[in-house]
Amino acid sequence: YNFCGEQNMNNINQKIIDAIIAKAEKICPKSLALIGVYGSFATGDIYEKSDLDLLILIQDDDGWKLGTGFILNDIGVGYDIYCTNWDGLKYDSECHHAHISKLLDSKIVYVKNQSAYQQLCKLREDTKSFLESDKRFERVNELISKAKVAFSNSHLTDEIGKVRLFSAEVMNFLLDAIMLYHGTYFKRGVKRTFEELSNLSVEKDFINNLKQISESKDIHEIRALLKNLILYVENHTKQENKKEEPTANLAGTYEEMYSNWRNKVEEAVKSSNSFSSFMSMCNLQYFFLDISSGVNIGEFNIMDEYNPDNLEENVKIYDKYLNQYEQVYKNVGINVKRYSNVDEFVKKYLEDK
Repeated sequence: YNFCGEQNMNNINQKIIDAIIAKAEKICPKSLALIGVYGSFATGDIYEKSDLDLLILIQDDDGWKLGTGFILNDIGVGYDIYCTNWDGLKYDSECHHAHISKLLDSKIVYVKNQSAYQQLCKLREDTKSFLESDKRFERVNELISKAKVAFSNSHLTDEIGKVRLFSAEVMNFLLDAIMLYHGTYFKRGVKRTFEELSNLSVEKDFINNLKQISESKDIHEIRALLKNLILYVENHTKQENKKEEPTANLAGTYEEMYSNWRNKVEEAVKSSNSFSSFMSMCNLQYFFLDISSGVNIGEFNIMDEYNPDNLEENVKIYDKYLNQYEQVYKNVGINVKRYSNVDEFVKKYLEDK
């Protein structure tokens, strides 16, 4: 492999790789599968203090002995010699994050096990296929959810250091989400983050917010900027799911809504229990949101109308939306199952096949 850069650095890198191969032959001859180079020495984006990023693929636990970390005092450069097993590569291939250059871009400089190299090539193709598929959007949503958790944590402390750490989590998750949404990944180091983002259809305000967070000394400003980032990424990556039209498959949902919470809202009036009223109304809202995520049933904004000062009014609101949903039933030919008494129900229930 021909390294890019100064000859002295090339010699150092080659000696490190040769040492890893020699040590593997000495202490774990069956462990090392292959070695690849990624990062700055693979892309050519190097400077006088660039370290060497290696994919050292091992096949068993003895291979972990090849890992180490050290500093060369004469050139002032530190090195991390990490090993990677198949589980680690497979995790990367599932795109739980966007830092998968080690998997996809490593230039292979040594192969001990040819079948392992072929397996790596197959894993790369599978990863590229994943990035081109709609499955990647599931990862995007997972990353945004993780960003929201970190954002919440930033509100649970008033220590500037901790808020900054949580802000870094938020930014990392959102940056990964943006990259995966566009079917790509980070190919270069953190110093090139904004350059890689500029190749995508990302607004300058998003990049500016990232910069502002790194420069901010104010907790409230950081939180406000994080909120902006999350809302932007949510909107940027939003997937418009085509909803189905209502069908007879909705049968039973109205009755479940009535059974689960309607009487609880009414009971809350008698006991002046605002908490019970509130939670019951929220549960009805959740139910409608769940159905409307896949079926075009219209808007049911119950909690916009919830009245904490008049619990009796909430019963009327509940019934209002039940009546609205009953119209959806009727439009697809479903009748709400109502019986005058239990004997009538039992008779009908036993007659139905």
